[in-house]
Amino acid sequence: MSDNFPVPVRPGLFRRLLGLRLVSLGYVVASFGILLAVWWTGALISGVSEALFPTPLGTFRALVEIIADGSLQEHILASMYRFAAGFLSAVLLAVILGLVFGWYGVLFRLVNPVVQLLRPVSPIAWMPFIVLIFGIGDIPAIVIIFIAGFFPVFLSSVAGVRNIPGIYLRVARNFGVGRVEIFWKILFPASFTQIAGGIRLALGTAWVFLVCGEMVGAQSGLGYLIIDARNNLRCDILAADIAVIGLIGLILNSALEYGEHLILRKWGLLGE
Repeated sequence: MSDNFPVPVRPGLFRRLLGLRLVSLGYVVASFGILLAVWWTGALISGVSEALFPTPLGTFRALVEIIADGSLQEHILASMYRFAAGFLSAVLLAVILGLVFGWYGVLFRLVNPVVQLLRPVSPIAWMPFIVLIFGIGDIPAIVIIFIAGFFPVFLSSVAGVRNIPGIYLRVARNFGVGRVEIFWKILFPASFTQIAGGIRLALGTAWVFLVCGEMVGAQSGLGYLIIDARNNLRCDILAADIAVIGLIGLILNSALEYGEHLILRKWGLLGE
């Protein structure tokens, strides 16, 4: 058959794919529907004033209010700037160091005890020292995000390199592949799946601690908006802000999973 002829597509396959997407969408709608029903029921039967326990409708009205006055957009931009600066720098440095320390096992054995000592410490615990060193403003929140995101990516990168089959490296040496090329053409692609898992874990952790950091020392951002709403007894705005934080986290995680999917497909590690 000539290559110019179109490849026939089975109608049944398209219907199955469409059906799977509709089923997935149905689960999403059902999940959020259950959440709203439980929330609304709890607000109605609790006997607590709506000023203290807002209903979904009251929360939606508050969301419209802060969107209309432009404050929500400003806080989102401030938070996303800090998150991008802290998270991307943490991922970049952690991946590079993870590849190096995974390759040179002696170095990792040297630093691993210190890493295991510092890793369980909450980034918020460092806040007094961070404020003393960097002052107030954007930098403390960026540093908090960096600390929260660094360790999961670093350890997953090291583990990914150490789990690479030795045959890959022996073949590369036999073909005279240089050390730099081994790092970027063998170590990184071969350990990418494990690195990506660490990045997903770090994303959720860093997003949580972004909000915590902004609640402590910032004058803008989604975390600051929570404190400001609490101080002004606007629980409806507080609930709206929590919903926005969760939604942005969901979008970031979905975007990361999609990017990982594209990279794996480009490298031929994922089926069409």
